[in-house]
Amino acid sequence: MADESALPRIAHRETVYDGWGRMLKLQIRLRDGSTLTREVEDHGQATGVLAYDPERRVALLVRQLRAAVLMTTGEPEVLEAIAGLLDEDDPEAGARREADEEAGLRLGPLERVVCAHSMPGISSERIHLFLASYTAADRTGQGGGVETEGENITVSEIPLAELARMADEGRVPDMKTMLLVQTLRLRRPDLFAPRA
Repeated sequence: MADESALPRIAHRETVYDGWGRMLKLQIRLRDGSTLTREVEDHGQATGVLAYDPERRVALLVRQLRAAVLMTTGEPEVLEAIAGLLDEDDPEAGARREADEEAGLRLGPLERVVCAHSMPGISSERIHLFLASYTAADRTGQGGGVETEGENITVSEIPLAELARMADEGRVPDMKTMLLVQTLRLRRPDLFAPRA
């Protein structure tokens, strides 16, 4: 059994910024007794869902401003799966809330994909990812996001075959969306095949 006192541990934690996000400065004691300093962006857990209509063979995606993407690429919007920070403890409830807020969509059963660290080198965020089917009748509103949060979300339905081509051509720049599209392709290849 490993000596737990020899395992790396956080020796000191300091909050250096607390606003929309939070930045922490950590002192980590290593196995050999030395320490190193790391900054960690800390804002909690998130959820994301790729909603798809198996009858019409489309996926429902959203476009919205992402400040970091605007800064790095100049692109004013990102096409991505429905996602957001968790306000509740249950990731499935969070996915359903986000689908309603962002896309005016009532989701069918959720199929768990993974809970993964989105950027383990810098962020504490873990994102719970799901696939969920819907029908045209499940569109209960316009979506658009929460007005007071300045989301200004545009909802788009994209044929699954086109989404697969975009993925194959490297035109799905959002990692969670790419992972969800490829997972759906593996689990439900019939949805991407030409109709007989």
